Amino acid sequence: MSMTPGPVIVVDDDAAVRQSLKFALELEGMDVRLYESGDELLADPELPTNGCLVVDYYMPAMNGVELMDKLRRRLIRLPAILITARATDDMRRRATSSGFSQVIEKPLEDGTLLDSIRGALSIPA
Repeated sequence: MSMTPGPVIVVDDDAAVRQSLKFALELEGMDVRLYESGDELLADPELPTNGCLVVDYYMPAMNGVELMDKLRRRLIRLPAILITARATDDMRRRATSSGFSQVIEKPLEDGTLLDSIRGALSIPA
């Protein structure tokens, strides 16, 4: 049974982060979709219902946990990883209770994010 794992959906207000993640993940053969904000993702008429979310916490208008809560209210339940420059214990608790499987701190340099995405998409390393 072969199923396509779906796209990696990156939501981050920092264009440099979005582009560097797109470049790195596409080198690994992954389909990547980029969004500048939670509102942009929620407004997408072709909002993916499979794949993996990689969401920044600190974004204007709506943070990553608020975005996840809105997706859950729409019954969209994708594996999700929260990325942030500054993780606090409270943020980690809120992220976990909202459905994020992991909180990974920036800079994203050591392969942790890639390994987490592979696990979420069930892609062997």
